[in-house]
Amino acid sequence: MNKQEFLAQLEKGLYGLPQADIDERLGFYSEMIDDRIEEGLSEEEAVAGIGSVDSVISQIVAEIPLSKLVKERIKPKKDIDASMIVLLVLGSPVWLPLLIAGVSVVFSLYVSLWAVLVALWAVAGAVAVCAPAFVVSCIILVCVGKGFAGLATLGGGIACAGLAILLFIACIKISKWAGILAKKLVQWTKKAFMKKERNDG
Repeated sequence: MNKQEFLAQLEKGLYGLPQADIDERLGFYSEMIDDRIEEGLSEEEAVAGIGSVDSVISQIVAEIPLSKLVKERIKPKKDIDASMIVLLVLGSPVWLPLLIAGVSVVFSLYVSLWAVLVALWAVAGAVAVCAPAFVVSCIILVCVGKGFAGLATLGGGIACAGLAILLFIACIKISKWAGILAKKLVQWTKKAFMKKERNDG
């Protein structure tokens, strides 16, 4: 793939981003390819060294704040005339509740994901606190002459310690997955805004 093909595919893939960002990225990658050519690489080698167009697009989209995409999406492309305002006002009993419901569902799913994660960490912490409490109880029971009950309590403490370790390992893994899921949700939302822009354009 030569420089022009790479830049053309990149521009097409970035459609929906603010034009200033597209121009900035195209200029950056054009200069990067030129620098590599000056270092002695062929044009195809210089382009191949950057990576695939899809990976470059994913990286650029990840760097663009979602608020910037939303602002670009809701910015009017042309002057709104009186008939459009009337249609928006008359249609608001339909589209406004649907919009609020959609945003509420996405927001509640996002909050629920993190609430479950916080609850899991709280359970792991509570179980971890129980382990030394059982050991202290064991010592007290042994000191008052209740050795059998003290040993049973010690067993409960050891079980809590083991369970706490397993829960912490699970919580770390689930936290990583939740972070990846949240990142993918933001990526999906950004791409949805860009796709909508592409369809409108």
